[in-house]
Amino acid sequence: MMPAVLRVALPVPLPTLFDYLPPLGGESPAPGCRVLVPFGRGTAVGVVVASQVAPSVGAAKLKPVHKLLDQAPLLDAELMRTLAWAADYWLAAPGEAYANALPLALREDRPLPPLGEPCWALTPAGQSALDAGSRRGGSRALLVELVAGALGAGELDACLPGWRAAARRLVAAGLITRAERAATQALPRHPGPILGAEQTAAVAAVGASLGRFQPFLLDGVTGSGKTEVYLALIEQALAQGRQSLLLVPEIGLAPQTLHRLRNRLGIPVEVLHSNLPDGERAQAWLRARAGTAKVILGTRSAIFTPLPHAGLILVDEEHDAAYKQQDGFRYHARDLAVVRARALGVPVVLGSGTPSLESLANAQAGRYQLLRLRARPAAVGPPRVEIVDMRAQRLEHGLSPALLAAVGATVARGEQALVFKNRRGYAPVLLCHACGWHADCPHCERPLTLHATRRLLMCHHCDYRTRVPPACPACGAAGLKPLGQGTERLEEALATHFPTVQVLRIDRETTRRRDAFEHLLGKLQREDGPAILVGTQMLAKGHDLPNLTLVAIVGVDEGLLSVDFHASERLAQQLVQVAGRAGRAAKPGHVLLQTHHPQHPLLRQLLAEGYAAAAHALLDERRRGALPPYASQVLLRAEGRTWAEVDAFLAAARATLPAGKTITVAGPMPAPMPLRGGRQRGQLLLEAATRPALHGPLRPWASALGKLPAARKVRWSLDVDPIDLY
Repeated sequence: MMPAVLRVALPVPLPTLFDYLPPLGGESPAPGCRVLVPFGRGTAVGVVVASQVAPSVGAAKLKPVHKLLDQAPLLDAELMRTLAWAADYWLAAPGEAYANALPLALREDRPLPPLGEPCWALTPAGQSALDAGSRRGGSRALLVELVAGALGAGELDACLPGWRAAARRLVAAGLITRAERAATQALPRHPGPILGAEQTAAVAAVGASLGRFQPFLLDGVTGSGKTEVYLALIEQALAQGRQSLLLVPEIGLAPQTLHRLRNRLGIPVEVLHSNLPDGERAQAWLRARAGTAKVILGTRSAIFTPLPHAGLILVDEEHDAAYKQQDGFRYHARDLAVVRARALGVPVVLGSGTPSLESLANAQAGRYQLLRLRARPAAVGPPRVEIVDMRAQRLEHGLSPALLAAVGATVARGEQALVFKNRRGYAPVLLCHACGWHADCPHCERPLTLHATRRLLMCHHCDYRTRVPPACPACGAAGLKPLGQGTERLEEALATHFPTVQVLRIDRETTRRRDAFEHLLGKLQREDGPAILVGTQMLAKGHDLPNLTLVAIVGVDEGLLSVDFHASERLAQQLVQVAGRAGRAAKPGHVLLQTHHPQHPLLRQLLAEGYAAAAHALLDERRRGALPPYASQVLLRAEGRTWAEVDAFLAAARATLPAGKTITVAGPMPAPMPLRGGRQRGQLLLEAATRPALHGPLRPWASALGKLPAARKVRWSLDVDPIDLY
C-alpha cells in the first residue's frame, strides 16, 4: 500500500508540486504550513499545499520532510485558494506563486520574528554625544527626538521623515539602541475636512457594501480628494473592527500616504514594501495575519497580506503599470485585488484620475460600479492647458522660449515650476561630429546614455557601464557632443538660465539613497519660496505640492510614435497625471505641452474634451481592432545566445499548440528590441476573443513547453495579459 504524502510547493520555476513523506515521528502538517525539505543537493523551504494525498511518484523516490517550521498554517485557507487560482490563471510555476506571498524573511529556516513594534532609544554614549555637539544634521536631529524617551518607527516617520539612514549610523556607533515594544495603540488624531457632495455620495455607496463583495471604480480627476474618500471608508471599516488594505503603485507614494493615514486615524498603520528591512516587513505581515494590524499600506506585493478580519481593499492609481510584476510570477496586483475581495466577501475600490481602459470597459459592462469625482475641493479650478508648437523655434537645450518665459514668470511670483522629462541622464546619445561615431551598448546595440556628473555612459536596458572616452574611439577627434536632453542636462540648463533660483532634480539618480525621495518631497512641501523641479515619472503620481503652479512637459512626441498599441493610453494617462500636479491649492495652475505635433488627434482631444473622451475613443479603437480589453493575449518570450536557438524554440512551441480555430498566433518574430544584454530575443503572440477560449487550450501546452528539446538552449517566459509587447 502506497503511503499518504504531503504535496509541497517549492520556490523553483517548474510547473509542478513535489511529494514528500511526513516528518519522521511527527504529525502531518496542515496546508499553509512551511516545511524544510531535501531538494537536490541541499534543502529548501516550501509550503504544504495538500496533505494525506496519494503520491504521484514511486515510493522509492519519496523522502521525508526534514522539519516542520509552523505549528499552525502561516497561509490561511483563503490565501491558499487565491494563490492556486493565480498560479493557474497567470500560467505560473506554483512554487513561485506561493513564495511571492511570503516576505523574504519568512522564506528561510528561521524562527518567526516577534510581533512587537521596533523602537529606538538613546544610550548614555548618545546623550554624551548630544551634549558635546559631536553629531550634525540628521544624526543630531534623531538624537534630539529621542531625548524624551524611546520612539517607534511610526512616531519617527511622523516627526522626522528620512530618519532611518541616521538610525543605522547611530546604532553602528552605539549612540542609540534598537529594541522591541508592544505596538503603540494611540497616536494623535486629527479630523479631516468636510467632504464635498460627490465625495459623500461615493463614501455612502461603498459604505453600503461593507460586508459583501462589490467592485467600484472611483474615477476622480487629479485633486478631487480620492484619498479623503479612502480615509472615510477606512474609518467605517475600523468602526466595524475590520481590516483595510490600501495599495499604492510606488514606494515614493507610501510616506505621504502613511503620514495622512496616521494623522487621521490615530492608530498604527503597517507598511509593506521592498525598501523596508526584511525583519520589519515580516513583522508587519505577521501582525496583519494575527489581526492586530487594522490598516495595511503597501505596494504591489502587499496584495498577498493575510486579512483574517478583512473589511475593505483599496487600489490607488489603479491604472499604473507598476502593479504588474514583470518577471517570475507575472501577476497583476489590481486584478488580484478584485479576486481577493470576491474570496473575502468585501468591497474593493479601484481609484484613479485616469482609469485604465480595462477598468473602464468593466464599468461599461456593469461589472464595476462607477463613482465619479469631478470637483477639486481645495483648488480654484482645473489648470489651464496650452500646447507649445516647437516647429521652427530656436530651442535652448530642448526648451522653447515660451516655456522658459513661463518658468521665469512662475518663479518671479515666488511659486514652483515642474519641468517634466521622462528620460534620466544628461543626453541619450554621445556623438562624434567628425566621423559620425556614436556610443552604443555592445550588448544591446542601442545608444548609451551619457550621465555627465558621474562621467559615465550607461545602458538603461542592461545596465552596462563604461567611462566617457576622452576622444572618438573611431577617428581620434576630440570634443564628443551630447545629443538630446535628459533630466540632468535640463537641470544644468535651467540652473544656468535662472542662477538665483533653487533647481532640484528628482529621478532615479538623485534618489538612490534610501529615504532620499521622501526627504526631497518633504523639503518642497515645507518651503513656500520659488523653486524649479526637474523630474521623471516619479513625480507624476499623487504628490501634493501646494506651491507648484506650472507644469511644463518636455518630450511629448516620444509617446506619440510608439509601435505598442498601449502607448496612446499610457501617454494620455501620463500627461493628465503630470498636469494634475499644477494648481492643487488656492493658486491657479498652468500646464504647457511642448511638441512638434500640435495637431495630433490625441493631444487635441485631451485638450478639448479631457481624459474621459480620449479614453472612450481609445476603447472604440480597441473594440474595432479586437484588442484587449475586448480580446485576451498571452505572450511567449524567449531569449538565447543566437537567433537560431530562439527561433527553433518558438517554432517548436507553435507546432505543439492544440489544433483549433479559437486561437490566433503571430510569430515566431523578433521582439521590438531584438537584442538586450547580449542575448537575442523573440516572441510568439497568442490571441483569442475570450479568456476561456485562450486559457483552456494553453494550460496543458504551457506545462509541456519546458519539456521541448529546444527549451534547454533558451530562457523563456509566459506573460498573460501583457501590458507591453517588448
